[in-house]
Amino acid sequence: MIVVGLTGSIGMGKSTTAAMFRDEGVPVYDADAAVHALYAPGGAAVEPLEAAFPGVTGPGGVDRAVLSHRVVGKPDELRRLEGIVHPLLGGDRAAFFAQAQDQDADIVVLDIPLLFETGGEKAMDAVVVVSAPEHVQRSRVLARESMDEAKLDAILARQMHDAEKRARAHFIVDTSQGLDHAREQVRDILAALRRDGPPKVAAPGEQPQ
Repeated sequence: MIVVGLTGSIGMGKSTTAAMFRDEGVPVYDADAAVHALYAPGGAAVEPLEAAFPGVTGPGGVDRAVLSHRVVGKPDELRRLEGIVHPLLGGDRAAFFAQAQDQDADIVVLDIPLLFETGGEKAMDAVVVVSAPEHVQRSRVLARESMDEAKLDAILARQMHDAEKRARAHFIVDTSQGLDHAREQVRDILAALRRDGPPKVAAPGEQPQ
C-alpha cells in the first residue's frame, strides 16, 4: 500500500483536491477532521486536556483559541499538549490504515496541512503539494468571512513558503486552472504511482523525481 502525503498552504485548494482523490476511490485520512473529532464534546481529548490545561474546555468541547493561547510560545506546554493529542491521533490513524487494508486499497492519502512543518513527509512514500499562484491564493482566502490581510499574513508566517513546498514535492496539483484540470492531474498522479510505484527518494538538496 502506497502512502501519499497531501499538503498545501491555506487557500490552495487542498480540501477540494482531497475530495478528488476520494472520488477516485482512494481512502483519505483528514488530519484536521480527526483533531476536530478529538476536541468535540465527548471527544477523547477533552478530559485529558482539561486536566492538563484547566479552563480550556466548555460545552463546545475544547476551545482551540484558548488552548492555543496557553501553549503558543511555551515549548514545555506545547510538548505536553502533543504528548496528549499525538497518541490519540496515532490510534485514529492506525484504525484508518486497518480499514484501508480490509478494503484492499493499493494507495491511501493522508491529508496533513502542516506535513513539512512537522517533518511528517519522512513517513510518506510520496508527497503531493497543492498549489496556485500567490494572487489566486490571497484572493480565495480574503473572500472568506472574517478574514483580512493581517490574519492571512499571520497564518502564512506559520507555514512553509509555497515555493519551498513545491521544490520538495514529488507531485504538484495546480488548482488555478479549474476543477477539470486539477482532477486530470489527480488521475495522472494515481496512474503514475500504480505504474511506477513510489518515487525515488531524492538525496539532500536534490529535486525528488
